[in-house]
Amino acid sequence: AVLWRVRTGAPWRDLPGDFGRWNSVFQRFRRWVKGGVFERIFGCLSDEPDFEYALIDGTIVAAHQKASGARGGTGTQAIGRSRGGLTTKIVALVDALGTLVRFVLLPGQRHDSVGVPPLIEDVAFGALLGDKAFDIDWLRAALEDRGAAAVIPPKANRKAVIGFDRDMYRWRHLIENTFAKLKEFRAVATRYDKTDTSYAATIHLAAAIIASR
Repeated sequence: AVLWRVRTGAPWRDLPGDFGRWNSVFQRFRRWVKGGVFERIFGCLSDEPDFEYALIDGTIVAAHQKASGARGGTGTQAIGRSRGGLTTKIVALVDALGTLVRFVLLPGQRHDSVGVPPLIEDVAFGALLGDKAFDIDWLRAALEDRGAAAVIPPKANRKAVIGFDRDMYRWRHLIENTFAKLKEFRAVATRYDKTDTSYAATIHLAAAIIASR
């Protein structure tokens, strides 16, 4: 039932009767969310990342109006307002094979760079690939301290010339492919979950299915 809902993005109340009572399924889903079940499943299926290099990027998803009713308001649930209305931003780290490793959820209006520290913490990689949004002095300094290459094109307003490996940068499409695969699941492509924990579990489950193929 949970797999069906993640694939279709349908409301819990619309679960086909063969799955049993929708509220019983939803309550079990929430227990599994709180217990970290979906994150552990994902971890078991993607536990050998290839960190010859890593890629980082963010993507915006629209949050359905029904996703805005959680206690505490949208601001506490990684939902914000951007040009597209209510949105959530997924900032992700993938390995050299394009396999999702980690992600963080942010309100849609937040800058991608906010998600960088928790994504790269305690992760050893040879290089980090990112677009111009990640051309930030502190990140370049942190990568240099690690001995990792910054494969990040400089912003146009940079006064100093900063080179980067253009051939390696071509592999940045891998993370775009990762987002495209995740968004084949309608409950990922549009956020229907009110809580950030439920939406994160939805992403973990979709990623686990992709990793198991």
